[in-house]
Amino acid sequence: MDRRTRVLILCTGNSARSQMAEGILRHDSSNFFDVESAGVEPSRVRPEAIQAMSEIGIDISGQRSKSHDEFDGQKFDYLITVCDNANERCPVFAGGSKRIHHNFQDPPPPGVGDEASRLKIFRRVRDEIREWMADFISKNGSGETTSDRSTIP
Repeated sequence: MDRRTRVLILCTGNSARSQMAEGILRHDSSNFFDVESAGVEPSRVRPEAIQAMSEIGIDISGQRSKSHDEFDGQKFDYLITVCDNANERCPVFAGGSKRIHHNFQDPPPPGVGDEASRLKIFRRVRDEIREWMADFISKNGSGETTSDRSTIP
């Protein structure tokens, strides 16, 4: 039986960027990747992330915020950090994961600005993640690899 390529996406709170990236990668790669997301300081999945994703037909309402500790000792082919904080604090995973980093803007926290302006930022970040993930899928979904610690433009 063929094993799917395993990907762990890390962010600080595992509440928005990494959750959206997980949903996008799973959906847009037609489940080619076995993808998980986690945080160095997990919190909860933001409702704005759930809404922004539902607008493009991807349901992440069943996802939960997880700590990177849940994945200790597991092998991943790729470890993707989507914020500078997680990249700096990223744990080392056994098994030779290829590390890739791309910093996406942190959407504003609850209570900052009005709901419409927060959601507009979530949508923009979602679209940037989707565009970046399309490039990742095209480069890595066919068995090609990237070098350790590389950054996909």
